[in-house]
Amino acid sequence: MPHDAAQAGGPGRLPPAESAKITRTVARLSVATAVVLTLLKIVAWVMSDSVALLSSLADSALDLTASLVTLFAVGYAATPPDAEHRFGHGKAEGFASLFQAMLVLISATLVAREGVVRLIDPEPIQRSGVALGVMVISILLTTVLVRAQARAVAKTGSVAVAGDRAHYMSDLLANAAVIVGVAVAAFTGFERADALAGLAVALWLGWAAFEVFRGSWDLLMDRELPDDDRARILELAADDDRLLGVHQLRTRAMGPGVQIQFHADLDPNLSLEAAHAIIVAAERRIMAEYPAADVLIHADPKGRAEPHGPETLRALPEDAEEGA
Repeated sequence: MPHDAAQAGGPGRLPPAESAKITRTVARLSVATAVVLTLLKIVAWVMSDSVALLSSLADSALDLTASLVTLFAVGYAATPPDAEHRFGHGKAEGFASLFQAMLVLISATLVAREGVVRLIDPEPIQRSGVALGVMVISILLTTVLVRAQARAVAKTGSVAVAGDRAHYMSDLLANAAVIVGVAVAAFTGFERADALAGLAVALWLGWAAFEVFRGSWDLLMDRELPDDDRARILELAADDDRLLGVHQLRTRAMGPGVQIQFHADLDPNLSLEAAHAIIVAAERRIMAEYPAADVLIHADPKGRAEPHGPETLRALPEDAEEGA
């Protein structure tokens, strides 16, 4: 199967130092963007008293908090294993993403409450031109950031950056909703349009919170890598006629890195030295495409291996390619 490793992305695909550099850079950009947007929206909200703008301000303020958490998390996740954390610190990204999901949900709840209040008792929007101008600036800055975050996630598979991107993607769409709400309220006199825009933003934030939570949950619960990655790992492992089969493949993402484990069937008549050489060669093939992978391969004598390990693991369904 042809495969262009250079085009592949996701957890484990980049050397740890390169992945850390990308995630830290985009996290710093995220913090800087959040600071600028929060300050702008504070001024604009005070001048306009727009609930839709208030909703966007709340989102940006929480984005700033989440971005600071992300900046810490990606740095901590990239630190090498130590005596107390021998599997590394990659799951810090999952906790950061979980925190982000909680912040987005809180933001959605507060904005929805304010939107309902203004829907029942609408108030005129003051200085709508200021609010619209800030929203345009916000959309431009956020678009630049979201594009940078998308590239970073595609290359590194960082859950923390993906969660942070969810904040800003929500902010981007929220700003568009704010422009519609403020413009309709200002030019048609339908004051409830502002509140309806705020409620629309709240619904979107609720959905974004669920998506961020799901990503962090998958990381913390050791969800398997995508099927394409598992198939590629099996292909790389089996690319040696001396390796007679692969079974019990298990994978998981650990922030910027991944862990890969499987059993390999070998000729029972091989010497220990020869078996070791085959296993090391398989590890190197996998790590050539997953340089941040922690690979553990257990050798079994083909046709003579006794079942071993927990029964729950032996009962797992095998991939179609395994055992070939």
